[in-house]
Order: sequence, then structure tokens, then C-alpha cells
Amino acid sequence: MPVQSLQNTDVIVPQHAPHPLLPFLQSQSQTTLTRLYQRPSSCLSIFRLLGPIERQLIMNLLWLESALSAATMSAWVLPEGKNAYDSALTVMTGLHIAQNSAVKLALNPTFKSSLRQAITGGGNTGSFGVPTDKDGKRQSANIENLDAYALERWETILHYMVSSGQGQNPTKPSQGVLYLLQRSGLMNNAHGAALQITSSGFQFLLHSPHDQLWNLLLQYLHMAEERQMDLVEVLSFLFMLSTMDLGREYSTEPLSETQKAMLEDLRDYGLVWQRKTSSKRFSPTRLATTLTSSSHSTGGSRTADGTGAVTLSSGAAQQGFIVLETNYRIYAYTDNPLQTAVLNLFITMKYRFPNLVVGMLTRESVRKALGNGISADQIISYLTTHAHPQMRKNVSIYSIILTSQFRYLYKDFASQADYEYVLAYAKQLDVVLWENAAKRCFFGTLEGHANVRGFIERRTGSV
Repeated sequence: MPVQSLQNTDVIVPQHAPHPLLPFLQSQSQTTLTRLYQRPSSCLSIFRLLGPIERQLIMNLLWLESALSAATMSAWVLPEGKNAYDSALTVMTGLHIAQNSAVKLALNPTFKSSLRQAITGGGNTGSFGVPTDKDGKRQSANIENLDAYALERWETILHYMVSSGQGQNPTKPSQGVLYLLQRSGLMNNAHGAALQITSSGFQFLLHSPHDQLWNLLLQYLHMAEERQMDLVEVLSFLFMLSTMDLGREYSTEPLSETQKAMLEDLRDYGLVWQRKTSSKRFSPTRLATTLTSSSHSTGGSRTADGTGAVTLSSGAAQQGFIVLETNYRIYAYTDNPLQTAVLNLFITMKYRFPNLVVGMLTRESVRKALGNGISADQIISYLTTHAHPQMRKNVSIYSIILTSQFRYLYKDFASQADYEYVLAYAKQLDVVLWENAAKRCFFGTLEGHANVRGFIERRTGSV
């Protein structure tokens, strides 16, 4: 019964974080979105991206032949769910999925027709792709091979991000990928030097592969107009891929010219596989088929991350593989070159064994990371996220070990006036972590140390 369903939704559903694609879609014109909604696969994919309350409202309106009284719909909502209901309607009207007035509430007719078709299976638009018959002469790629291909392509991109400009010679992705990494602000080549990871790039590494992929795809969508690509065709192809069956081959013949041109880019990202570039067939990888899925299974070692999702990475990385001792020696139980390369950004490597990397977290290695735009908070976040399960049993001790390496203690001031003068300057920079006026000492952040030290030296030299 609709009344009971909607009331339950208001009470038990937690706040839903919006998918990063939704704000981009909301920025598009009604004409663009109406064209997009002509494709059933696009409507189904967007429906998947919405929050639970938006999906509930759509299902309540989908099979109605006429608009519903806004007062009737509001009467179904419990008082404590009013804000969530209003927010859901705002999202739906922003996407031009709902037509909401003070009197009536209805779905966009184009969206409603296409979503009905997606659910019931009617029509013959090829919106979900056109599967090909099996080729008796050639064996198609199986799911295991597709997973390995996607993992190799994606980790090539990530490994280049963390290794370029670090005295290593990583495999270089395509020029299109490199351009996208620069446009996204994940890498830069300051002063004409080799591309290096930025602070945003390191933050990017802390995200799940699903979020990483959408980060790049959003930049790809922003670039579509510059490349004279039809945005609706680009979006619809991504949505089409997300509804395809993993392990199946599809024909390139029904694709538009824009979508055929996209195949090269999507191969570089590991979203599609083709036997050769001129092939008339392609297979989506798990990266593509889970683009709009609530369970982001992307191959590799399939280890649950606690949210029901499965991520593309080594099992050790997801379980936690880093042990940090009180002397700042780090033991990383991993044989993953990517994880080793990430650690090399902020620790001094000592030994490497087949399944173990040993290094030291030193002030010099941290300063080098800070100089490359990686913040202390990001390093702490990375080490905490990937801490070994045994370290997680002593979270407070682990946090103390980490934070103590990323702060400076200022003490032994000649006078109270000197202490207060330096402290005031440090506060202006917002780098004070703790202070004790009675003992004339305070802790400052590692990032702010150079400025505070310079201030003290200038003051000392002028006396």
C-alpha cells in the first residue's frame, strides 16, 4: 500500500549522500535531459543513482495515468519525514523527472514512458545494447579475463600517478588519459618538469575505485563539448554500458559516431574490451557494468569493504596491511606494486621482500611529501585507512604515534612576552594544535613549521 510504504521510508531511511553525477545532470537544460530520457537504459540508470526516497516517490507515481494531488502525496508523509520528502522533490524537479506545482505532482511523461519500458521490457530501441551471436572462430573474453584486463588498465593509471616524477619509469597511459589527469587537477607538471601527483591526486587515491572512476568521468563529461561530442550520446552510452551483462559481447553497429569514438577512450580506462581496435564487437568490463550499481563490484580480489561493495584492489589493501611501530618504522604486508609506490611518496624505503615492505616515516620523507602537495592529514588518513587489523585494536595509541610525527613542539622561550608573540603569529597561520601558557610551550603543525621557524629566526636576529 503506497501510504504505508512511504511512511516507512520517511522513518527508517538514513540521509543519502547524493551521487556525484546528479549535480552535473541538474546543471543541464530541460531539453538536454528530455532527449536523454528518451532512452530507457538512461532512465533506469538514473533511477538507480537516486536516493531511496526519490525512488519510492517515482514508484508511487510511475503507474498513475494522471497527476496526483500534491496535498494527497503530502498527507502520506509523517511530520518527521517532511524535510527528507521536500529534499527528494527538489532533487526530482531539478532533474526534470517530476513536474511539481502547488496543486499537482506528476512524472515527466518522457521519463515515465521510458522507465516503464525499461521495467516491462517493451519496445525495440536497442537502448540496452545489441548482443552479438557467438563467434565460432574466436573465443570471446570470459569474466575472469575481463576482470584482469580492467584491473591492469586501471592500476596502470594509478601506478603512473604515484610513480611519475619520483625517479621511476612507470608504464605511461595514453595521451588522452594523461590530459584528463591534468585537467582534473590530479597531476601537474610545474616548471615543465615531469608530471607529478598533486594533493588532490593523493586524496583521489584514498577513494574507492568506483568513486575514482566517476571523478574522471565527470571531467570527461565536462570536456565533451570542447571535443564537439554530443553530451546526450556520451551520457547515454555510459548508462547503456551500466545496464549490460558482464561477459557478453555487443555490436558496435547501432552506436552513434560519438559513441564509436568513445570506445577508444573507454578502452584506455578499462571500461570496455575489444579484440582489436577495428573489431565490430566489444565487451563491457565490471568497471562499466557497475557504474550505476549500488554494489560497486569491480574485479580484482573481491573483498567486501563493509558497505556491501566490492572494490578493485588487492585483498591486503582492503583488509588493512600497514603496521606502524612507536619508532615510526613501517611494515607493509603487501606485494602490490601500486601500494608500494603510494608508500614511497611519504616514507623512506629500507627493505623489500616478496610480501613485505619495510620503511621509516621520517621528518625528511614527510617534508618531501609536503613539498609535493601531499598534506599531513592525507598521510595520516591513508595510514589509518589501511592499518592492519591488529593496529585497529589500539586506535588511540595508533593515533598518538601518527600525530606526534606530524607536529612540532615549541618551548624554552626566554620570556613570557616572546612566547605570546610567537604563539600569536602561529595562531594567525592557524597552525596551533595545543598550547600551555603555564609551561610556555605549544604544538604546531608540520606544514606551518617553516613559517614559524622563520619568524622566530627573524625575531632573534633583530634583537
